[in-house]
Amino acid sequence: MNEMTKIETTLKDWETDQEVRWCPGCGDYAILKAVQRTLPQLGADPKNTVFISGIGCSSRFPYYMETYGFHTIHGRAPAIATGVKLANPDLDIWLVTGDGDGLSIGGNHLMHVLRRNVNMQIMLFNNEIYGLTKGQASPTSREGTKSPSSPLGSVDHPAKPAAFALGSGARFVARGFDVSKKLPEVLTAAHAHQGAAFIEIFQNCIVYNKDVFDDFAAPKGAEDRQLWLENGEPLLFAGGSKGIAMAEGKLALTVVDVADGDWEGAGVLVHDVTDRILAHMLVEMPFGPFPMALGVLYDDPRPTFESAVIAERERASEGKTANLAKLLGTGQTWTVDGTAQDPV
Repeated sequence: MNEMTKIETTLKDWETDQEVRWCPGCGDYAILKAVQRTLPQLGADPKNTVFISGIGCSSRFPYYMETYGFHTIHGRAPAIATGVKLANPDLDIWLVTGDGDGLSIGGNHLMHVLRRNVNMQIMLFNNEIYGLTKGQASPTSREGTKSPSSPLGSVDHPAKPAAFALGSGARFVARGFDVSKKLPEVLTAAHAHQGAAFIEIFQNCIVYNKDVFDDFAAPKGAEDRQLWLENGEPLLFAGGSKGIAMAEGKLALTVVDVADGDWEGAGVLVHDVTDRILAHMLVEMPFGPFPMALGVLYDDPRPTFESAVIAERERASEGKTANLAKLLGTGQTWTVDGTAQDPV
């Protein structure tokens, strides 16, 4: 987990004096409050916390957190966050991006921060649209999405952020949605992970893609279509009346009915956060025939990038004394005489 001395704060300690400027009803408000409520529970220190973002609606986030912050350039937040972590590994870094910023121009940078396993929390707000630039289809927009850039309906097959993260080598992958009361639990689990922790957060764009997630994320009435994952617990949903099992005769998942609470008799699987294959299968479940898998999909730590860099530096400097003058005078050198008026 992130090593830090825990201090006592309240939600107010994490709020800035800046006017929050998102569209009324935007899901970003709920995510902001979830983060501001979670950090005091973690014992986090605002003076040791950094929020780094790219470009997009979500990327205004650093303005609203009473911490250090960088509002950087389109898609490059992972590169800057990596530099900050290497310069000061003790900092607690939160990276904020969106489906456009993180998976279009920033896909390359996001992939590398995940495969390197730089110790930070990465929140990708997925609203399946370009909100800041007036509603064009994004890398995660569904086929058939009508927008200014796809007036007849998008023909692109959408990217799946959680599948992208797993494929990039991420060691922690989770999903939640903006108004969920369980989102702080997901954020807490991500913060406890040692390494790059990726959280896809489904976020309602009230203007350009309103209610696109209502089938599973509506404030009321969608609970039966949510599969909340808990390590060591059976994959049950719909009040325990249904579960996820292996399909007979093939490597695939299926939905089964659970009678009288006998989930074992129904063959329901037990969630294991260290099972990467199961995580992939849960991410790939088509919504509709299956529920939406939420919570921690995968959590299997390995050594972080910055720990390897620090160890390498220590090996390289072992037994040596820092001497800049000696370094500059080492090897072949030149002495330059003359002036601009009297060049050599």
